[in-house]
Amino acid sequence: MIEHFKVNNLKELDLVANKIINLTKNHRKFAFFAEMGVGKTTLIKSMSNLLGVKDLVNSPTFSIVNEYLINNNQKIYHFDLYRIKNEMELLDIGYEDYLLGTNYCFIEWPEIGAKFIDENFVTIHMRMLENKRYIDVKF
Repeated sequence: MIEHFKVNNLKELDLVANKIINLTKNHRKFAFFAEMGVGKTTLIKSMSNLLGVKDLVNSPTFSIVNEYLINNNQKIYHFDLYRIKNEMELLDIGYEDYLLGTNYCFIEWPEIGAKFIDENFVTIHMRMLENKRYIDVKF
């Protein structure tokens, strides 16, 4: 199934995040595809807050992965793979192990790990045109 959203401002982005969470209740793995500056991290922050994260959600650009606790002792792993150069680096950080678990994984710049994206993933494609964000969610 694919859902399409048009977002005019950040307030609407929170509403879309809520819709995504509700539409994908049975999913835990999310791959976010977009150019730099389109709002991947902002959408992930909103989704994380809706799921119960109490901490400040930041982009893990330099740490590669950030971990956040949510309700019921579940976790969100927020990945930023922008600086990963090859599949071996992914394996070195235990990427496969994260994906095999039952916790949420929100992955920015997932292209380097494309072989790990399967039918259990929600893919979110974002683009910006004329100051509006267009978000396509496939699940």
